[in-house]
Amino acid sequence: MRAVVTGGAGFLGSHLCDRLLTEGWEVLALDNLITGDEANLAHLKGNAKFKFEPTDVNEPFRVEGKLEYVFHFASPASPPDYLKFPIETLKVGSIATMNTLELAKAKNAKFFLASTSECYGDPDVSPQCESYWGRVNPVGPRSVYDEAKRFAEATTMAYHRHHAVDTHIVRIFNTYGPRMRLNDGRALPNFVYQALSGQPITVYGDGKQTRSFCYVSDLIDGIYKLSQSDEHMPTNIGNPTELTIQEFAVRICSFFPNAPRIIYEPLPVDDPKQRRPDISKAKRLLGWEPKVSLEEGLKTTIAFFREQYAKSTVTR
Repeated sequence: MRAVVTGGAGFLGSHLCDRLLTEGWEVLALDNLITGDEANLAHLKGNAKFKFEPTDVNEPFRVEGKLEYVFHFASPASPPDYLKFPIETLKVGSIATMNTLELAKAKNAKFFLASTSECYGDPDVSPQCESYWGRVNPVGPRSVYDEAKRFAEATTMAYHRHHAVDTHIVRIFNTYGPRMRLNDGRALPNFVYQALSGQPITVYGDGKQTRSFCYVSDLIDGIYKLSQSDEHMPTNIGNPTELTIQEFAVRICSFFPNAPRIIYEPLPVDDPKQRRPDISKAKRLLGWEPKVSLEEGLKTTIAFFREQYAKSTVTR
């Protein structure tokens, strides 16, 4: 089996490359590195089954040779990133999705889209199941990401229905683990960066908005199982354990001897009040559910962040 992974130098893309290689696949990772980092793939240098090519999949590109699978994981994913790169985010959800689907069609390969729980917007139902159509502001600041992913899903289903491309769609809920960028704008790396640098931890709004956090190895396991299934409609993969951002901030503080204080700032526009996946479909179809506890996952992730922070202070 040979696969292309777009966004292969990103947080999730690099972990997916690892899993595919473990399963015996050959992997070609493509990334334009606007948010990805080649360091995420450094451990794969010398692996005869792995290759990385700097590539902007928003532009026409070619892949030589046989190909069995295209995994489209390219996209800015944190709010600061997609607000910094709004046009690129829209393009990678639209033009790049079509480019990668055309590649899958030409190679008679399967196609896998990394979509997002942001398709549900600021939901008025909880937990969110795949049949819920969402409550999304199509012109708000977050729309460049939300609508790009919703368009990508529609495009994927159109290629499946019209061209009979064997497609799969995962809706990814909040995920964490090693290789996240420290201080990338999401709750966990922000909180840890602030704690490591002696700053107060910033909670937006009153902290009562909820999230659910899935460890990266659990997520990748669900993604791999979905990729091998016969399911074509979107499928939630995430951890259904829900907690408030206030509770999460307190949990992060518990890992630091001199716990930083928590401060509050205004809630960003269209920030979701609830985020919790209904994973009954994944359980039923894939036999999948998360295994790594939050405590275990945080220990590993915070240890990684400590190491990254120490390296960054040495190079300053």
